[in-house]
Amino acid sequence: GPLHVPCAARPARAPVMAHTLAPYLDAIRSTLQASLCLQSYPSQVVERQSRPEIEFQDTPAVLLRPLIIARDENERCLIESSINSVRISIKVRQSDDTERMLCRKYARFITQRAEQFVILRRKPVEGFDISFLITNTHLEEMIKDKIIDFIIDFMKDVDKEIKDLKIALNTRLRAAATAYMSQFAK
Repeated sequence: GPLHVPCAARPARAPVMAHTLAPYLDAIRSTLQASLCLQSYPSQVVERQSRPEIEFQDTPAVLLRPLIIARDENERCLIESSINSVRISIKVRQSDDTERMLCRKYARFITQRAEQFVILRRKPVEGFDISFLITNTHLEEMIKDKIIDFIIDFMKDVDKEIKDLKIALNTRLRAAATAYMSQFAK
């Protein structure tokens, strides 16, 4: 089973997570830590260019085997690595039609602001809700641990945001239904 760390031994900045979520996110964190050892690699096809090998897949020899880390069949993370780039794709848990609709809208809202997120792909990989692309140039400009923290925090927050949106939507629907039905009560 998962290792249970007493609260006193826990690092000060690590929040207490649901026990089922912690091992999933820890596995993703350690895999990203290992995967994000990137270096510059000039394209073997286009002269004088360095482009993300994981996106173009020009040179199969520099691609690693993709890895899926799954919490269950509805919530998983695909990590695809190459010599100069890593693509991280996230499938968010969606238990009903309302959550599927909210997740679609939330993902669209986020991807429309891809420039502000720098590492966010505009279009997710097929079968996933959100994808990130990290290249060796991103690691030259940003701190690797901060990028990993951002992705892990993003994964925690997106689930919470969708649940909060669902609660707010149900509250508004209940209020609207009550107001509508009160017209007939008179």
